[in-house]
Parts: sequence; C-alpha cells; structure tokens
Amino acid sequence: MARWVGGMIKKGTPFVWVRAGLVAVVLVLLTACERKQTADFFDVEGQGYLYEDYADKWLVVNYWATWCAPCIKEIPELNLLSRDHGEKLAVFGVNFDSPLGDEAQRQANKMKIAFPVYLEPPHEQLGIRIPEVLPTTFVFSPGLELKATLVGPQTAEALLAVMGSAD
Repeated sequence: MARWVGGMIKKGTPFVWVRAGLVAVVLVLLTACERKQTADFFDVEGQGYLYEDYADKWLVVNYWATWCAPCIKEIPELNLLSRDHGEKLAVFGVNFDSPLGDEAQRQANKMKIAFPVYLEPPHEQLGIRIPEVLPTTFVFSPGLELKATLVGPQTAEALLAVMGSAD
C-alpha cells in the first residue's frame, strides 16, 4: 500500500500505477485525434454518413415537406430511383421544415420515404442555397460537383437523363 515518506508517496506504490494510467489515457486521446472522422452528417434514424463513401456515385438531394402536394407525388419516384439504381447513385432527402427529435422520423414515415433523410439541412456542407420552392432536387456528379438544380416534381426517368443514365 501507499506509504507517506517525507510528504511524498514512496515509489512502487499505487501512485506509479495512477501515473501509468494517466499516460495511457493521454496516448489513447492522441490516437483518437488521428482516427477517421465518424460521420459528415446523420439521418433522422441516427445513421452516420461520410461523403467520401459516395465519391464514386451520383448524389441526389431532394428538399420536401409534408404539406407540399408535388413533393408527396414525387417521393415514390425517388424511392424507385434509390431502389433500382443504388449501385450508381444515392438519394437523400431533406425535410424543408427541419422538425426536431422523433417528429423528424414521423414525418419521413408519413411520406413513406425509403431513402435516408438528413437530420440537419446540408446546404452549407454542399455549398447550395436552401430552396424557396418545393420540391427542389440537387443533382451532384461523382466527386460532389453540382450538375443540376431541378425545381418541381421529378421522375426517376428525368433524373437518370440528367445523370446521363447514371453512367
């Protein structure tokens, strides 16, 4: 056990183990700083995503709202596009109203959205402006270069045409 000798803990006591533990914690923290970022953004279900994982795919980002009739009409087309062409592209939704907590998931479910929906608007990360008209769809080529801003409801066929059939 620890013994005080002249106002200090004698070597070989638990103090040495405490100091070794602190060194280990510092090393772990320094190593964590070098690790890959865990996520660039999250969806309403809490799933994290990295843009670099989509570097070789087209990215379709669709702004919608539950009160937007054309959005409601468009969602099945986006579901189809995501399901049938997922190897070449990724579809992500953005709820224009940005509800908080469980309401975000409830609204995505109400719209029967089968693709991920951003938890927070991605406009700053993607270098785009929040649309003033809904629905609005942003199409990014592999490498995240904005190729098209489409206003109004889109079909899977029309989106594939913008992407050159998602070469």
